[in-house]
Amino acid sequence: MRIAVLGGDGFVGWPTVLHLSEAGHEVHIIDNLSRRWIDTELGVQSLTPMDSVQERCRIWHEVTGRRIHFHLIDVAKDYEIFKAWLTGHRPDAIIHFAEQRAAPYSMKTDRHKVYTVNNNVSATHNVLAAMVETGVDAHLVHLGTMGVYGYSTIGAAIPEGYLPVDIERLDGQKVEQEILYPTRPGSVYHMTKSLDQILFQFYAQNDGLRITDLHQGIVWGTHTDQTRRHAQLINRFDYDGDYGTVLNRFLIQAAIGYPLTVHGTGGQTRAFIHVQDSVRCIELALGDAPARGERVKIFNQMTETHRVRDLAEMIAKMTGAKVSYLPNPRKEAAENELIVKNDQFLELGLNPTTLAEGLLEEVVEVAKKFAHRVDRSRVPAVSGWTKELGARVDRDPEGKALREVS
Repeated sequence: MRIAVLGGDGFVGWPTVLHLSEAGHEVHIIDNLSRRWIDTELGVQSLTPMDSVQERCRIWHEVTGRRIHFHLIDVAKDYEIFKAWLTGHRPDAIIHFAEQRAAPYSMKTDRHKVYTVNNNVSATHNVLAAMVETGVDAHLVHLGTMGVYGYSTIGAAIPEGYLPVDIERLDGQKVEQEILYPTRPGSVYHMTKSLDQILFQFYAQNDGLRITDLHQGIVWGTHTDQTRRHAQLINRFDYDGDYGTVLNRFLIQAAIGYPLTVHGTGGQTRAFIHVQDSVRCIELALGDAPARGERVKIFNQMTETHRVRDLAEMIAKMTGAKVSYLPNPRKEAAENELIVKNDQFLELGLNPTTLAEGLLEEVVEVAKKFAHRVDRSRVPAVSGWTKELGARVDRDPEGKALREVS
């Protein structure tokens, strides 16, 4: 297939691009490189050194003989340019990663909230509108998040997208319908993913677009089979308080002798997936497209769930790291359960990668190798969900700041 990967320079986008290219597809990256500019804004860099996207594509061609095509387009702003690209290339599939993906970043300030909504919602709508206008019958695969559901405890498994409900008619009879599972986003970022769902539902029913929405868990790990092929193909690795995902952050903290920062009680239960499984799920979803006129197909893209404090204790036991419990900058329940159905991917043949110690050690080894690139001051999570919570944030978990003596 000819596949457009929107946001193909990112944390999940890049390994997906390599995976699909090696599988024989013609892959086009469309990206505005905004994630690299955000590194500049935040004054932080990927733990792993990344070459330019053009150099990465050149190395891939040198190693494999396969070409990856890069197009510098801002899907959220350059609507006419993107529409012209669609008209000229007419891809068979479009994978949509082109959204600001960090909840803490989306909650930093009002400016970051506005940027996240403008970028994410406009990008999604521009893609949908352009597909309709150009008549490109591509299968759109979108990377969403389990976070649209919130993290409440109701004692039932979260289904894959749709919830059967009984609605009482005026005559007292009950009629069963399936509705989108109610969302309860916990950040502006998660809210944009909830809005994406409504956009997808409309364009599927109104224009017959073929859409798959992947509600993904927290991605951990560094390498895939393809990124191991050459040192310059390595994936990005975020460790800072805004973009670093919780398990990867614990592993880098352990590698550099930094206390494992657990916020609140650590009773938050999260869904996880290894990056290798993430790219495999995307490939499986591509091969299971809905037909025109069918409703949006929704998968829960995760392989296991864990409490944050349990993860911290596991990493501490493995590495000897200390665990530090800090005030929680997020507005969320102190404790929650999370039961998730992921039957569809298992039925399609996914063999889940779990938190095996060998893979955890691999991430620690990568972290140790590049530990000299870490700015320890950027490790704490300091973006508060409200002004009151922000005032309680611990910005110095190591206790190394100068203190006033009275």
